[in-house]
Amino acid sequence: MRFEAVVQASARVADTSSRKEKTEHLAACLRGLVGDEIVVGVAYLMGELRQGRVGLGYAAVYGSEPGGATDAAALDLLEVDRAFDAIATISGPGSKSAKQRALEGLLARATPDEQHFLKRLVVGELRQGALEGVLVEAVAKAADLPAADVRRAAMLGGDLKDVAAAALLEGASGLARFRMQLLRPIQPMLASSAGDAEEALAKLGVAAFEWKLDGARIQVHKDGGEVRVFSRRQNDVSRAVPEVVELVRGLPAKSLLLDGEVLALRADGRPRPFQETMRRFGRKLDVGALRAELPLTPFFFDLLHVDGDDVLDRAYDERWAALAGALPEDARVPRLVAEDAEEAEAFFASALERGHEGVVAKGLDAPYEAGRRGAKWIKVKPAHTLDLVVLAAEWGSGRRRGWLSNLHLGARDPKSGGFVMLGKTFKGMTDAVLEWQTKKLQELELARDDYTVHVRPELVVEIAFDGVQASPHYPGGVALRFARLKRYRDDKQAADADTIEAVRSLGGFEG
Repeated sequence: MRFEAVVQASARVADTSSRKEKTEHLAACLRGLVGDEIVVGVAYLMGELRQGRVGLGYAAVYGSEPGGATDAAALDLLEVDRAFDAIATISGPGSKSAKQRALEGLLARATPDEQHFLKRLVVGELRQGALEGVLVEAVAKAADLPAADVRRAAMLGGDLKDVAAAALLEGASGLARFRMQLLRPIQPMLASSAGDAEEALAKLGVAAFEWKLDGARIQVHKDGGEVRVFSRRQNDVSRAVPEVVELVRGLPAKSLLLDGEVLALRADGRPRPFQETMRRFGRKLDVGALRAELPLTPFFFDLLHVDGDDVLDRAYDERWAALAGALPEDARVPRLVAEDAEEAEAFFASALERGHEGVVAKGLDAPYEAGRRGAKWIKVKPAHTLDLVVLAAEWGSGRRRGWLSNLHLGARDPKSGGFVMLGKTFKGMTDAVLEWQTKKLQELELARDDYTVHVRPELVVEIAFDGVQASPHYPGGVALRFARLKRYRDDKQAADADTIEAVRSLGGFEG
């Protein structure tokens, strides 16, 4: 396939807000892919290079001078992929200049539209986490398969590119290979939100309420004597959490897949701040010293596999019974089954009193919906918070001169695949946070003017606020009242951010 076909499909997707039309454009492109082209084409349509980052930053990419462009599109899709393979392998002294020259050679053989696409692809400007959901539907349409089957394979297999290749080349039999597999992480189930326990009960009826812990999400796999621990972002963090490995290895079950959280506790049993827990997952670790200083305690709230039996499709109360049979009580999150709002509110209050974030209400009949924000899991917190994405930051003044201070905040827009700005905040930042974010945001820089640095939409921040109000100043028509930074969520990706629809619903506004 010509590279031009992918560029044109991407442009058509960007030009329409209709999910149906996006799906049709993508499906038409996917049908034209053959063999090895599928993985490459799907990667580009997702806005990423198959090779990942290839060592070319914004300045190098947009400072490239290819000496013009070609009038007729002649680049082949796999030819482009091979060029990036070559760029990725360049190393040693002078490698940055060599990579830039190689990119310039590729750009010189591209049309102006292809050049624009390639530059945005390399620096990550085409990244749209929400587009993956549309691509799942497009793969299903192109392969003439149920979207639910493709979605499930992607959730269990973890890589839509491979799933797309299997679906398009082999059909249903190809998808059948993607099953839950021990020692390979799956996407975690997420929770929607409610204002209080009574609202959650109104949606669920009788429900189980669990403490919502302010820790790090973990997924633990046990297969015989081998135990691996994965983060929310599916990174193997086993080395950082030997306490968890030792606990699970010592359990009677021969094979397990557990979902839970791990956190650092004070001597009185109250949780330490989230940032302290996350110190255990830093890049440079003296695990022994950190373990002595900040011991971690895991609490599990779900079980998806036990001794050869996959149970993720069974009802939540069945999975909890299996969890209770496999783990001691002190390794399970505190839980109460309630149908009375007063009883549920008392449990909620007890969680807050012990320093936790709130509760999660779960429908007793809920299956485990890997990778989805299920309607049968509902989190209840005492104050409004949202996970938003940093889109830009303004330079501070006065004592904040020299620091990037005022953050531009965006909510995820599933319809466009981009982000909608909701406002700005410079509140809640310590000097240490200001220093860190100034350095980090410049590493993610896309462009700047005298006042503002625009960045790749990758950093997720948890924002506390007092309410949502109508605003003509922002494209979403709403803004946050008294927004303030609570913390950076380096355990989350931009695709995990809250949606603009969720923000509007909090303020009672229709989308």
